Amino acid sequence: MDSSKTASLPLNGVEDASGWRKSDTMWMLGLYGTAIGAGVLFLPINAGIGGLIPLLVMALLAFPMTFFAHRGLCRFVLSGREAGEDITSVVEEHFGKGAGKLLTLLYFFAIYPILLVYSVAITNTVESFMTHQLHLQAPPRALLALVLIVGLMTIVRFGKEAIVKTMSVLVYPFVLVLMALALFLIPHWNSSVFQHVSLEGSGGGLWMTLWLAIPVMVFSFNHSPIISAFAVAKRQEYGDGAEKKCSRILARSHLMMVITVMFFVFSCVLSLSPENLAEAKAQNISILSYLANHFDTPLMAWLAPIIAMVAITKSFLGHYLGAREGFNGLIVKSLSGAGKKLPESRLNRITAVFMLLTTWLVSTLNPSILGMIETLGGPVIAVLLFLMPMYAINKVPAMRQYSGKISNIFVVLVGLIAISAIAYDLV
Repeated sequence: MDSSKTASLPLNGVEDASGWRKSDTMWMLGLYGTAIGAGVLFLPINAGIGGLIPLLVMALLAFPMTFFAHRGLCRFVLSGREAGEDITSVVEEHFGKGAGKLLTLLYFFAIYPILLVYSVAITNTVESFMTHQLHLQAPPRALLALVLIVGLMTIVRFGKEAIVKTMSVLVYPFVLVLMALALFLIPHWNSSVFQHVSLEGSGGGLWMTLWLAIPVMVFSFNHSPIISAFAVAKRQEYGDGAEKKCSRILARSHLMMVITVMFFVFSCVLSLSPENLAEAKAQNISILSYLANHFDTPLMAWLAPIIAMVAITKSFLGHYLGAREGFNGLIVKSLSGAGKKLPESRLNRITAVFMLLTTWLVSTLNPSILGMIETLGGPVIAVLLFLMPMYAINKVPAMRQYSGKISNIFVVLVGLIAISAIAYDLV
């Protein structure tokens, strides 16, 4: 972008993007809130089982992996011709209707399974809380799941702005309490994890351990479902200055995310043994629910599950935005072939009914959460978040300005590693 064009922009363009608004803070916290959920609450379980060295390497990779990938997806959404275009419209604009339908389907299936994960996680967390902390007989699982999901869907009915504001408000006490919990665990730190400090890792070598851990990291720090709504909102607010502003917001959000999450992960891993972590995985509950049951202290027993419920609620709301966007896109593209069109309000109602019924059914059935993360969410997230934006950089004229960067190679490699690791794990 040349200087003459920059100087002629209105106040809501590039010049205005150099400042910082309240809405920028709201979105920064909203992005953080979307990422902190079931993935992060299960990350200490898989990361700790692998030993200390893989955990240290994962900590070093966390920021560049998260920032470069989400910035690439954000730039892709911003490359659309019209300001109001979401990711499904931009895909169709750049790659044609056929590819648009395929990638819209991929976008939906990258996010929808995560919504299912959160519906199972919130049900298990509340059920565990009622049983172990409140000492109550939990209601039938189908009824409990229905009540919880209807409650979450009620918040959704208030619209996108209400969802983002809810997440940004919840994130303040959540960060403070999460860090307080990590500090509280320090006296319980032990040397169990240091017994695994070797280049052998777990399961056949350090590189094998890291290779198989990448998909869990991809999922744990993923907040791609809200990126499209984020990019559209910032483009409408800042015009041509949106890319610069989005990068700043993403960098701050990801830095806060990596520091807080990795400190929490290390504190959890150091306070438990690998055997404890394996037991948590077998019980199909988050690390917070396991900590509440493991340590016989009133503070931990009550605080941990409440944090888990807040975290999963925030992430469910954030991922619902992306899942609704993808499902609406599928309906719109199906109807457009027949020359039909539905108003957005009716589309949202149809999507809400579908989401309610399916999340309720899966929550009632209670499949393995980590199994769903590894087999359903991982591969499609890797394609959508890591590979598709990098492919667009080489094929779409509007994105050629971002080509030739070392970070692009890094993102592609992480995406390929994630896909290959998941394929290996399935075999």
